[in-house]
Amino acid sequence: MLLDRYQHLFFNANFKEAASKPGFVAYRGEFVLKEGEVADAQGRRGPPAAVLKQAALLAEGDELKLISGSLDELQQFAYLQSVAGADFKAGTIAVFFTVNIPNAFKTTVNDAIVVFIPLTEGMAWNELIDLVGLEKADFKGQSSADKVLTVYNALKSEKFKYPEMTVEEALKTTNNAKRVTHGAV
Repeated sequence: MLLDRYQHLFFNANFKEAASKPGFVAYRGEFVLKEGEVADAQGRRGPPAAVLKQAALLAEGDELKLISGSLDELQQFAYLQSVAGADFKAGTIAVFFTVNIPNAFKTTVNDAIVVFIPLTEGMAWNELIDLVGLEKADFKGQSSADKVLTVYNALKSEKFKYPEMTVEEALKTTNNAKRVTHGAV
């Protein structure tokens, strides 16, 4: 199964579990895009150098159906492509809330729809739910994995009315925005 191959890239995992629909497995947590440097003689690594924050993944067998999360920089998408790009296919939906882009855009990677939406504050999961207009009641009584499946099913009919642009073109428009965090001081 696809998510078993990604297991070593799961970091600060919330869950990885099967959905009630046979063959579907979901994951939420952080997804390592670039591993940290080797920190000692035993080969232990430091913290990851880049992660897809607040990641949500859904696979059906060996097919990646949904990947979403927050990128601090559009430049990190190259790392994502190196670890998971081969699994982007027609039928894959990828939505990345990206801190350093000024405008939303969409592109196609290996026939997969890939959407980038600017987001400097907020939670990627909540923004994903808002994007497709789901409410708390839509998830009532569902397992964590089934919630990811519900979001994926809603995204399948989403038209994503954003301008088309290649990642290379979008990289020329990035800005210096940083993630806004709130909390105890």
